Amino acid sequence: MELRVLQPVERRRRRRRWPRVALVAALLTAIGAAGSWRLHGHGTPSAPAAARAPSRKPGARGPVPVRAPVRPLRLLSGSPALESRRVVPPLSARSAILVDASTGRVLWALRPHRRRPVASTTKIMTGLLALKHLPLHGLVTVDPAATRVPLVKEGLRPRERVRVWKLLYSLLLYSGNDDASALAIAAGGSRRGFLRMMNAEAQRLGLRDTHFNSPSGALDERNFSSAWDLAALARYAMRDARFRRIVRTRLKRVSWSAPTFAKEYVNNNLLLRTYRGANGVKTGWTTKAGHCLVASAKRGRVELIAVVLRSGDTYGDARRLLNLGFGEIGAG
Repeated sequence: MELRVLQPVERRRRRRRWPRVALVAALLTAIGAAGSWRLHGHGTPSAPAAARAPSRKPGARGPVPVRAPVRPLRLLSGSPALESRRVVPPLSARSAILVDASTGRVLWALRPHRRRPVASTTKIMTGLLALKHLPLHGLVTVDPAATRVPLVKEGLRPRERVRVWKLLYSLLLYSGNDDASALAIAAGGSRRGFLRMMNAEAQRLGLRDTHFNSPSGALDERNFSSAWDLAALARYAMRDARFRRIVRTRLKRVSWSAPTFAKEYVNNNLLLRTYRGANGVKTGWTTKAGHCLVASAKRGRVELIAVVLRSGDTYGDARRLLNLGFGEIGAG
């Protein structure tokens, strides 16, 4: 009989007899494998377990395991509602966006998906992940590698022990690059491990224009984002009450071990002192990125996020965007 390629072939199967011992051993192996599968988190977790972020003790070695997302979040939506409105005078920024923080609706945009180096606005992601993976009052032993970073840095000493919350205030107010490195190594086990965490989180949040190659943003090469992605990231970060409390702080005084004894962190975001309702988020500058600002302000029930990248008038541009939003929405 001639057989065709896709024609099924029936074969007689011989009935095999398994010894009882072999059956019991196979059953025990299957049960053990199922237990191991559940222990290592490869199965579908219960709702509370899925909601919890993996944590680690400050200074612990080895990267935190990062689970691949099922579907990226959608933090911003819609075409610019105020696209026809002119900003007067025109913005000096190369890219910009204005977003309703409550709804995620995009109100106004200028080249929002243009990928650019974003300098220290990178620290929004670093701070967010540090809050997610490290206890606020835990102690971090400063890795010597964390002190060997480009300026600006607050001057951490190798192997000194510092509370996580102090490093976060310096990171997000003073913008210390050594704070970024210390937190990155503590949370990710190594700089490389933390970069993997940053990019995995960017993917989970749906930040398609973003790639991180530096916990601080001091290195421009292959460290980039867009106005759209930074607004989305800021909107997500500002949902965390701890992050929100830090970035709205104008001045923070902290005690320190000898011979320093005390430090003061002054927030670089001048809008906090000059714009009504300003409540965050982060400044940034490098030669390649230029001046960058992610700004948040709230008046009444209206909260807005403005992002300006490579701007010649950072605060002026941000004010004009925020004024446009508050004027149109009715909370000016």
